[in-house]
Parts: sequence; C-alpha cells; structure tokens
Amino acid sequence: MSSPTDRRFPAARRTAPDAPGKTAATCKVTVCRGCCCGDPRKVPGVDHAGQIARLREAVGPAAAVRASDCLDVCDQANVMVVQPSPSGRAAGGRPVWLGLVNDDDALTDIATWIRAGGPGLAEPPGVLDLYAFTVSRRVREALED
Repeated sequence: MSSPTDRRFPAARRTAPDAPGKTAATCKVTVCRGCCCGDPRKVPGVDHAGQIARLREAVGPAAAVRASDCLDVCDQANVMVVQPSPSGRAAGGRPVWLGLVNDDDALTDIATWIRAGGPGLAEPPGVLDLYAFTVSRRVREALED
C-alpha cells in the first residue's frame, strides 16, 4: 500500500457510481513499444504483441490501450503508463508509470486495478508498488495530455 506522500500512487479518494445509461469515461494505457520495450533481444521470453492484446481484452471498456514509440525509460522495459479517467483526474489521480511489466500476473493486477477505477478512484494492488517508478519531468510532460 502506498504512503500518503508516495507520488507514484496518490491516494484514491472515492468511487462515484455512474449515472444509469451513461458510459463511463475511461482510463488510457500507453504501452511502450519503442527501441527496447517490445524487443525480444532486450526482454526475451515475452510475447510482446500478445501482451497488448491480452491487456486490451482484460481491461475491456474500462480503458483505451495504445502502443507508443519509445517513452525514454529503456532501463524499465517493458513500460506502461496508466492515465486516469476524467473522474479519476478530478479525484486527484495522476498518471502512474509501471516498468518491468513482463509477465501475465502483472497484467492481471494492472487490469484489475483499472477495472476498479484506476488512478484516483481505486487503490492499486500492493504488488504494483514493485512496478511503479517516477520519471523525470521532461519525460512525464511529453506524455501527459
């Protein structure tokens, strides 16, 4: 569990139910597939293309999953960034950078958290502390919308 001062996982505030008949806004997940992430020479034994397909299936309508060129944190391959939904952002959620995401158990934990609301709305499983890292402001600002 994150501490109140842990910038990687700001505390989830609350989960508000969606209005009946409305589609909930979604989180965005950016999966790095640049020079190192997605490269079987850098991270052997991982089905890199299949990883994105499995993540998309696992999160369903709770998130849009997109692949990106290099996110410039090659030492953390494979990298994913989970951006909060608009309601998660309003509740204090910020993008969460996850590195070394190279196994299906990590994907399952990430997908479970996203389906529960993601940044700002749901507490991440404690094991995600092992994957979370902080990037430089330059890298972070290049990705944020």
